[in-house]
Amino acid sequence: MYKLVRNILFWFDAEKVHYFSMNLLKFACKFSFIKIFLRKKFSINSTALERNYFGLVFPNPVGLAAGFDKNAKYLNELMTLGFGFVEIGTVTPVPQDGNPKPRLFRLPKDKAIVNRMGFNNDGVVVVAERLYKFINSAAYLNEKKKIIIGGNIGKNKNTPNEDAWKDYETCFSLLHNVVDYFVVNVSSPNTPGLRDLQQKDSLKKILLHLQSLNKTKKTQKPLLLKISPDLSTDELDDIIDLAMEIKLDGLVAANTTIKRINLNSSKKIIDKAGAGGLSGKPLMAESTEITHLILKKTKGKIPVISSGGIFTPADADEKFIAGAALVQVWTGFIYEGPCIAKKICRSLI
Repeated sequence: MYKLVRNILFWFDAEKVHYFSMNLLKFACKFSFIKIFLRKKFSINSTALERNYFGLVFPNPVGLAAGFDKNAKYLNELMTLGFGFVEIGTVTPVPQDGNPKPRLFRLPKDKAIVNRMGFNNDGVVVVAERLYKFINSAAYLNEKKKIIIGGNIGKNKNTPNEDAWKDYETCFSLLHNVVDYFVVNVSSPNTPGLRDLQQKDSLKKILLHLQSLNKTKKTQKPLLLKISPDLSTDELDDIIDLAMEIKLDGLVAANTTIKRINLNSSKKIIDKAGAGGLSGKPLMAESTEITHLILKKTKGKIPVISSGGIFTPADADEKFIAGAALVQVWTGFIYEGPCIAKKICRSLI
């Protein structure tokens, strides 16, 4: 059934369809009987699925990666679809429109998506207020097993890299009381110069500053770093060494790639999509390998959330075999539909 719906939706602009679909789901969930039906159809409630990482109890190990719910508008609905955790954002201090549209493209033959969104978001103040309302809502408070919320934070496009630490501080401070963990995003290919912050010295300055801030809080929140799949071996080693040195809580592997290798789509379609980050099936092997390398080098001391190319229970199992603590989907959700979390969770029981 979903394949038919998907084929129809794929006739239209990807970004418009995204918001149309999620707003339709949001409207449907306003009716309690529909929400209860959807919950029963798309989620599994079992203690066997619980995972304990970063001092948090995840209802299940299947999450939704950042970029899907940038502005924390759909947490109630995503909870209904059975996700154990959702990473909101990327959030920046000041609202920004992102890159010119169109900026989201599908490559169906590759089960992939190209995006060059550019950290479009409502700004940290608005997002923090929205999160505060959600975590104090009956929908959230009445949950026995509450969905875990991650805050993915970044810098504004116009902020110079030497001042980037200030943007991360602002987002960290304003979101601290409304998210369960943080992910520092310095690996998106869609903000000019952002990936330069992955260099060891620049990264160390940002992460150590956030850790210092964290220590001043009554309740400290786990701090993770999202890395690029396009790092060289030496760059990856540097980041792993830094994570070990400063005792980072975890790593997210990996973000989207700028590579266009071994794709089945025609050159015309690839050229039409243009620049941006590629996600989906083409990232599967590489993100699994990065996950394996991190776990091998750290001897399992740093938990990894593995993301990239997960469409089926077998894909998720490959990540877990590589050592992943948790997994995140995004493109797989678009192609496989709302049953994706349930299918993966069912295979784990």
